[in-house]
Amino acid sequence: MARRIVILLAVAAALSLVLVFKPRPEALPEVAGQGATSPVEQPRLVDLGASTCVPCRKMAPILDQLREDFAGQFGVVFIDVWQQPEAGEPYGIRVIPTQIFFDDRDRELFRHEGFYSREQILGKWRELGFDFKAPASAGQTTAG
Repeated sequence: MARRIVILLAVAAALSLVLVFKPRPEALPEVAGQGATSPVEQPRLVDLGASTCVPCRKMAPILDQLREDFAGQFGVVFIDVWQQPEAGEPYGIRVIPTQIFFDDRDRELFRHEGFYSREQILGKWRELGFDFKAPASAGQTTAG
């Protein structure tokens, strides 16, 4: 009897995760302090993670520096999916951190799971056809 209860609880937990991380077709949420994600006027990088996740914490200064260095060229949005699980739902993520690259028409171009360095992020943008120009002094305090 106890074994059946454990199995039922495991199935219920798995179904809950599927429902929580299932992609949603509705408009993307507004992230506090970072502006609405729709309508989109420029390409953007959305990083889904958590402030208590070690690789996510390693990425935080990189994202902050990218946001500063490339302001007006592409947006950088961080969503803490542990503090705001509903904000992460439309993205259908499986693990954190996950970085999603969107064009200026809000089309997903690429998705990466795990830590992603500044150089890798900028290299991926170039690979996707975007050649953003940072100030000459940009990127001198990168992590990773």
